Amino acid sequence: MAIVEESEYKGSPVLVLKNTQEDRYPFSFGVKKAKLMLEHLEDIKQFVQKHDKEKAPRE
Repeated sequence: MAIVEESEYKGSPVLVLKNTQEDRYPFSFGVKKAKLMLEHLEDIKQFVQKHDKEKAPRE
């Protein structure tokens, strides 16, 4: 399960997502990008379904 933390970058709040506590390359974003993602959540879900190799049937 991913680790979710709040942090700060140049005085602005950011959300940090990590695969593990030792994750060298966490994914972070601020409020402006979070709002954009929420507005397009269904598009993001469709993108993941279309390209998710873990769920794709193997031949």
